Amino acid sequence: MSKQSTFQALSDGTRRQILRYLKETDMTAGEIADHFESSKSTISHHLSILKQADLINDRRKGQNIIYSLNTSVFEDILEWIVEFVKKDEPS
Repeated sequence: MSKQSTFQALSDGTRRQILRYLKETDMTAGEIADHFESSKSTISHHLSILKQADLINDRRKGQNIIYSLNTSVFEDILEWIVEFVKKDEPS
């Protein structure tokens, strides 16, 4: 997934809040939606964008889909950002 799609997904406050919830624990879409005043279809759309950006994973458990944070993408982003703040060693 491109960094552009990742940053676009992170640009929305609702999606960032969903990621904060998933940082604490894996959740179903319904559990996530319970934290917002938005409709369940709106939350589903946000989850779809986060999944397309590879920021979250999903797995089926019975009749539910459980969402979890994909921490490896955050590690990749952090590594990419560090490249810009790290000073090169003088020769």
